[in-house]
Amino acid sequence: MLDALGRSIVTGEFSHKSFPTENDLAHSYGVSRSVTREATKMLSAKGLLTARPRQGTSIQPETSWNLFDPDVLRWLLERAFSLELLAHFTQLRVAIEPMAAELAARNASGEGLALIEAAYRRMEAAERGEEDGLLADIAFHVSILEASNNPFYAQFRDVVGTALKKSIVFTNRFAGRQASLPAHKAVMDAIKAGDTANAHAAMAMIVHEVMQLIDQARRDEG
Repeated sequence: MLDALGRSIVTGEFSHKSFPTENDLAHSYGVSRSVTREATKMLSAKGLLTARPRQGTSIQPETSWNLFDPDVLRWLLERAFSLELLAHFTQLRVAIEPMAAELAARNASGEGLALIEAAYRRMEAAERGEEDGLLADIAFHVSILEASNNPFYAQFRDVVGTALKKSIVFTNRFAGRQASLPAHKAVMDAIKAGDTANAHAAMAMIVHEVMQLIDQARRDEG
């Protein structure tokens, strides 16, 4: 119910009508009122709904939605493909991922380095058709966030993992190829060597290339 209702809100199903009452929702989804109440509480925590005494439940403006909630981001990405949303996400990546790579080069434990190397080996396997390329690429980027040894960076893993599912599909299709193994190996090698400057630069190159592809797609559209 949470997933279906959240998707309905984000895709605009209630744009031109009032949000259903608790009784209506319970009847529509065939659940109890307590289940309905819990679902609306969870959607309120995600910034999608607000409930006021004697005014009922209403949908919050999109500016109030918690974009760092993986569910909200996933529903937004499912709503319709948007170069603007993809650009906003990539701008966030520009700010986060190169610094995460630098921190990983400085702070990564043996376990963190092993995660990065395992993810890269999955990317190599994907080149041979033995692994899912999308999941391997996501695992590589998430492993670096986790290896940064910074809990704030590590907590971006769900957001980055969710949004990369759309971003990588777009970039692979637009570029006509899968992710560059040499570019990702350069990041891994710099991190393993403890080379903070090159780890930052190598990751920045990967993310900036995505931004360039988005800008090219925008020009083609416009």
